[in-house]
Amino acid sequence: MHSAAELHLSKADRVLARIIRDVGPCTMRPRRNCPPFQSLVQAVAHQQLNGTAAKTILKRFVALFPDAKFPQPEHILSASDEQLRGAGLSRAKTAAIKDIAHKTATGHVPTRREAARLSDEELVARLTEIRGVGPWTVEMFLMFTLGRRDVLPVGDYGVRCGFAKAYGWKHLPTPKELLAEGERWRPYRSIASWYMWRVLDAT
Repeated sequence: MHSAAELHLSKADRVLARIIRDVGPCTMRPRRNCPPFQSLVQAVAHQQLNGTAAKTILKRFVALFPDAKFPQPEHILSASDEQLRGAGLSRAKTAAIKDIAHKTATGHVPTRREAARLSDEELVARLTEIRGVGPWTVEMFLMFTLGRRDVLPVGDYGVRCGFAKAYGWKHLPTPKELLAEGERWRPYRSIASWYMWRVLDAT
């Protein structure tokens, strides 16, 4: 339930109060059965693609490994680059997914239980050491897999566009501007970000 977050945000921000009233309750829920390894692989597959294209590629990628519901690190490491690229993955994404698999096998990518003990900052620092994994990918992991409630993805184009539309800005806020504006949303900046995406969806 997000009722406490919605109440806090409504009191802290008049514009957001109206958006919450129009949109209704936040429906964002963490993917509790999704391991960090799988979440990161899926996030990389989605980079710079629309949802439909990414899902098609992911379906082909998973089909390469019929003995598993989702391929494990050892499956990916034993596959050739040509196999992975045959599913529609770019050369850069193939290299990134192989590095995620390698760093999971060596323990660099934490298990879900280990991740729960690490702060947002520690996870960003650790996971951005992986090839092809930047701050945005880790922020999506924090929000949608771990369910962290106070993440503000300041580089996310959708959040910035939604903010500009909601608050009547004639330009997109810079990451620094959005960070400053989002201070009033603490400790529920993830939920506020979700509402910014809904504002954009309504265009």
